[in-house]
Amino acid sequence: MTISFNEIPANQRVPFVYVEFDNTNAQQGPSIQPYKILAIGQKLVAGTDAALTFSHITSAGQARKKYGPGSHLAQMCEKILDNNKSTELLAVPLADDGAAIQAVWQIDIGGVPTEAGLLNVYIAGRRYRVSVATTDTPTDVAAALQAAIAADADAVVTAVVNGVDDTIVDLTAKNGGELGNEIDIRLNYFDGEKLPAGLTADIVDMAVGAGNPDVSLVINLLAETQYNIIAFPYTDAANLTAMETELTDRWGPLRQNEGIALSAKRDIFGGLTALGNSRNSHLVSIMTIEGPNSPWEWVGAMAGRIALAAQRDPARPFQTLQLLKLLPPKETEQFTRQERNQLLENGISTYFVDDGGNVRIERMITTFKTNVFGAPDISFLNVNTVLTLSYLRFDFRNTFLLKFPNHKLANDGVNYGPGQAIVTPKIAKAEAVAKFRQWEELGLVENIDQFKRDLIVERNVGDPDRLDILLPPDLINQLRVTGVQIQFLL
Repeated sequence: MTISFNEIPANQRVPFVYVEFDNTNAQQGPSIQPYKILAIGQKLVAGTDAALTFSHITSAGQARKKYGPGSHLAQMCEKILDNNKSTELLAVPLADDGAAIQAVWQIDIGGVPTEAGLLNVYIAGRRYRVSVATTDTPTDVAAALQAAIAADADAVVTAVVNGVDDTIVDLTAKNGGELGNEIDIRLNYFDGEKLPAGLTADIVDMAVGAGNPDVSLVINLLAETQYNIIAFPYTDAANLTAMETELTDRWGPLRQNEGIALSAKRDIFGGLTALGNSRNSHLVSIMTIEGPNSPWEWVGAMAGRIALAAQRDPARPFQTLQLLKLLPPKETEQFTRQERNQLLENGISTYFVDDGGNVRIERMITTFKTNVFGAPDISFLNVNTVLTLSYLRFDFRNTFLLKFPNHKLANDGVNYGPGQAIVTPKIAKAEAVAKFRQWEELGLVENIDQFKRDLIVERNVGDPDRLDILLPPDLINQLRVTGVQIQFLL
């Protein structure tokens, strides 16, 4: 008998027709890589879920209940779902650090309104509108504004009238830590909005938030579940280092459950270039942001949109993808093309606002810039490269585990009978070439001749039970820059 049966015993004498199933060749096409998004962020005491509890999130209302309305994590999950309702979303909340300081602001109302109108205050992109009459005093307006903010359970701040001066509204970030410093508070946003004549409203920063929670608490609980996209709003050095270390370990051959972390930062040009130059990881991408929405909302929008696009085609560039439900920054707030180019040179991703006022990804890059010797290296510049390699490894590994789950290993040229569960270097090489052809059809790789020329499949010299394969795929590139010279004649 030459056929390698999996379940039918060789010594069966009872008459019958014994039929078993073998699925090793059932899957003919490329694998579909399952995607998971993990959202990491801060909860509020009002949230029903305990800190460090992993939960599947399927609605914004569910996130509000679990993490507290107005919390970083609830708003991040909402933006993920605004941009992607298909990819599996898990979230894990962090409590505020015990020593955290909350950011504090004051809105000082003054003057005498000489016309009726509306006071429009935007806090993290949420509008609080107060009617102002010519008979209103600053105290009246301050009280009305405080009431409007306090009535919004989803506000990211608490609001109280100052205990000493009742023309001042005190605002305090609900969550403590550095992220509170990036909450945008402004008067007016849309065209036509203005302060009623005679009324003044001054926004003053009073206290700087400090003390982000320790993300290592989450990392210690990740186990071996693969999260392809991690929504990660923290950009402080300690938390970035912890996440980079974990992701690098996951990227390695012994774990192979890699993912990429997406973050965002609101800062001046110099601060952003300093941040980008302080990091050098191919598994972290940091987006510059401006405008009303908070960084955790940008992170959520990016995570949702990129997960949706990458699972469909990891090699297709993310440029022009719209980030839904974000208010576009004003033109005066946006960095110039020259500044954005320099940000990209320094490891910071960029966005743009189209003519319709939609926020769109301009280019998603990692913070990776140099190799271990400090030499400039573009090998892991693009997020697409990392996600494409992740898919190729997943698909190749999955194919070999399905086709050769418990096979024998032999040299080429062995005269074994047909139907034997045996793999040889020649068979494995043919399978690798066939797999490349599938990737080629998917538009993930190119240059089959180079692949076949450089492909190596051999038995390990020191271990007779080991097959070694060198895969040299030429990854497809993305059209990002087009140079044209017009040589004209008169």
